[in-house]
Amino acid sequence: MKKTFALFCLAGLAAMLAAAEPDRAEKSAQEIDRFMNAWHKAAAVADAATYFNSLAAGAVFLGTDARERWTKEEFQKWAAPHFQRPSAWTFRSSRRQVALAADGSTAWFDEDLVSESYWPCRGSGVLEKIAGQWKIRQYNLAFTIPNEATAAVKPLVQAALQKQAADEKQPSANPR
Repeated sequence: MKKTFALFCLAGLAAMLAAAEPDRAEKSAQEIDRFMNAWHKAAAVADAATYFNSLAAGAVFLGTDARERWTKEEFQKWAAPHFQRPSAWTFRSSRRQVALAADGSTAWFDEDLVSESYWPCRGSGVLEKIAGQWKIRQYNLAFTIPNEATAAVKPLVQAALQKQAADEKQPSANPR
């Protein structure tokens, strides 16, 4: 009888813990949603401290141009003039999908972005919970191009890439 009762209690505890897992994942997804919305808002109101403190040490930002792979420090330096304006840039998430690692300390996401300056864009990234706070480890900002428009866009992209290649071959008084 005692063994049966103990097994019953153990089974009940296991069921309660299993039921709590979706709650933890949902809570984390909500935290991440608020965190990412605040990050985008920080850029919209040129709050450089909040924006860059949201990036983990060693974070990488991948921009829309193939040459834009920045460490946190490089990105901060490049973006500094933008944060001197009333708004650095404006992106707002219209959809975000978050996945959480089993241990709850790492998450990855993708989001559809609305922009006042561009057409619909997409962001994706990896987050890590550090000292109880979510931090961005990597963010990738991408332009979306409808498949039907690629034939029209391709010559423009090729011409820009050729110009970039030619410019990089020219001696410069201000090398990178």
